[in-house]
Amino acid sequence: MGTIDARGKSCPQPVIMTKSQVEAGERDITVLLDSAVSASNVRRYLETNGYRVQIIDDEGSITITATGATERPSPVVSPALSVAERDADPARGAEVPPEAQVATSPASARPACNALLITKSTIGDDSLLGEVLMKSMLGTLGQVEPLPCVVALMNEGVKLALNHTSSLDHLLALERGGVRILVCGTCTNHFGITADIGAGVISNMFEITEALLSADKILSL
Repeated sequence: MGTIDARGKSCPQPVIMTKSQVEAGERDITVLLDSAVSASNVRRYLETNGYRVQIIDDEGSITITATGATERPSPVVSPALSVAERDADPARGAEVPPEAQVATSPASARPACNALLITKSTIGDDSLLGEVLMKSMLGTLGQVEPLPCVVALMNEGVKLALNHTSSLDHLLALERGGVRILVCGTCTNHFGITADIGAGVISNMFEITEALLSADKILSL
């Protein structure tokens, strides 16, 4: 069993420490934490990787126990692109022209993934006009195609996800449309608004960075 003492560690260290145990093949992991936000991030990371997770919160001293990681299925190889099959029967591989092989490749068939990084709650220097413009932009995002795959909110941008904001409904609509809304937990803690976030998931720097780097294009505001 791998035990990780992530108490006192700032974002995204608890997730990174947990990731190292997962990548090492550890099936039974215990994580000690003292932050509810970090606990949420670690729990989500473990569950995403197939672990069964239990959390015990003893007056702020949090213990996460993760067990029995399930095996993830191996990637399916398209018959048209199978090297082993072409080697065994060259004539069969010759029947598939190169352009057809590219067209059936899972990577080429993947829809474009565009990410939006928002670090402000308004657009521009005029706060009143800027709030209107930001609300309009978020509403427009839900009407265009393709939708962004990720909207990451950091710094002042996390305030857009507050329950009372005029932009909340647009963020919720994007979320219902399949857009991942990642809200920086370090930022919500800094502003003291974590409990008032009404859209997306409280995230961490590791998850946000990974999501942005996985995107085809990144638009920053």
